[in-house]
Amino acid sequence: MVYLVAVTVLWAFSFSLIGEYLAGEVDSYFAVLTRVTLASLIFLPFLKVSLLSARQKLALGALGAIQLGMMYIFFYHSFLYLSVPEVLLFTIFTPLYVAMLNDALFKRFTPFYLLCALIATAGAAVIRFQGVSESYWTGFFIVQGANICFALGQVGYRKLAFGFPPAVSNHHVFAWFYLGALAVALPAFFIFGNPHQLPDAHNEWGVLLWLGVVASGLGYYFWNLGALKVTAGTLAIMNNVLIPAGLVVNLILWQKDTDYSRLCIGGIIIAFALWLSQKYSKKND
Repeated sequence: MVYLVAVTVLWAFSFSLIGEYLAGEVDSYFAVLTRVTLASLIFLPFLKVSLLSARQKLALGALGAIQLGMMYIFFYHSFLYLSVPEVLLFTIFTPLYVAMLNDALFKRFTPFYLLCALIATAGAAVIRFQGVSESYWTGFFIVQGANICFALGQVGYRKLAFGFPPAVSNHHVFAWFYLGALAVALPAFFIFGNPHQLPDAHNEWGVLLWLGVVASGLGYYFWNLGALKVTAGTLAIMNNVLIPAGLVVNLILWQKDTDYSRLCIGGIIIAFALWLSQKYSKKND
């Protein structure tokens, strides 16, 4: 679980950087394209083409296209219909999708993990719920598209990676994941992007470099690697740990207004769900 915790910290900082330096200043699709391109360049030197079958390469690329490429398209379009608090609120359903999709892919049903995911979702709702606007249903379903893409990418990688030959190291094949995402991000920029809203300041380029190399490049690699080392229940819950982590980072560095009582109560609920999942996993090992 160390990988998941470390990436959660990285992403908590990254979301704050996006909100403070890129949102409204840099075209979102260009930001996504830059992130995916940089991440691809990080892993291309390690790529060993012969390690996977053609089917496995296509599957890994498809997972990258879904988890990173399609997820971002849904995510950025949701801001056309929803406020930022509403988008954050509706992302709390991701653990439910992780738990259900994992059971579907592995052809089993683990109701206890679903219960833990529901508890974590309730904890995140305590932290983030601030009411919704009148015309939010379109945005709600768009965010669910992003949630499902992110969840499917995680559990799909678990399923695919468990079938890799024993000699395969993940860093020797993970470039296929980013190339799949690039196959979505590149046309998305040309179709939806605004070429007149490119970075024009050093700090904007610096944030993009951080997001591409660290948050996307190392982040998604170690997140998916961490997903292989924990149960589906723990993975589902960790998807919601980012919400209190992001709020804490935003509070400390940028002094954003935060309801301390709701943050503490919601954080305790999520921690309780994580503890239940871990205890259940150890009991059944």
